[in-house]
Amino acid sequence: MNYKLKAALKRNRISFIVIVILWVLITIVFVAPLACGIVEATQTGKLDLAILLQTVPTNITSPFSTISKAFSDTYIGTFGNTLGIFTIFYAIVCIIGLVRAMPKNEYTDIEHGSSAWCEHGEQYKLLSKTKGILLAEDHYLPVNKRGNINVLVVGRFWFW
Repeated sequence: MNYKLKAALKRNRISFIVIVILWVLITIVFVAPLACGIVEATQTGKLDLAILLQTVPTNITSPFSTISKAFSDTYIGTFGNTLGIFTIFYAIVCIIGLVRAMPKNEYTDIEHGSSAWCEHGEQYKLLSKTKGILLAEDHYLPVNKRGNINVLVVGRFWFW
C-alpha cells in the first residue's frame, strides 16, 4: 500500500498546488459571498430567498470587499460554518481523486521486462553498461561473457 501512496503523491505533486489555489479562489469568489448573503437574508429571523438571490450576485462581483466584510464580527460565524462545510466536501472530492490516481499495482508505469525492476545494480551482473548487443538504453548484452547468455525477447518486431 505504501507504493500506491508514494506513486499517487509523486504523480499528483503539481495537482496539489492547483487544488490549494482553487480552494482559495472558490473561497473568495463563492463561499464568502454566499455566507454574507445568508447573513443578510436571515436578518428578519428566517431565510428570505429573494434577498439571498439578490445579494449573492452583487457580492460575487466585488469579491475583495465581500471577503473583508466576511471577516467582520457580524459575518465571521456564518462564514466559518460555510467555509467548514465547503472544505469538508472539497476534501472528500480531492481524496476521491487521489484514490483514483493511485496505481493499480506496484509495476504501473514501468516498462514490462525492463531492467528498472532490478535493484542495486544487479542487472549488471549479466549486462554491460557500455558495449555489446543493445537491449535497451544503457543496457547491453556482452558478447564475450562466459556461460549462458540466452535472451528471450517478448514483443513485436516492426520492420518498416
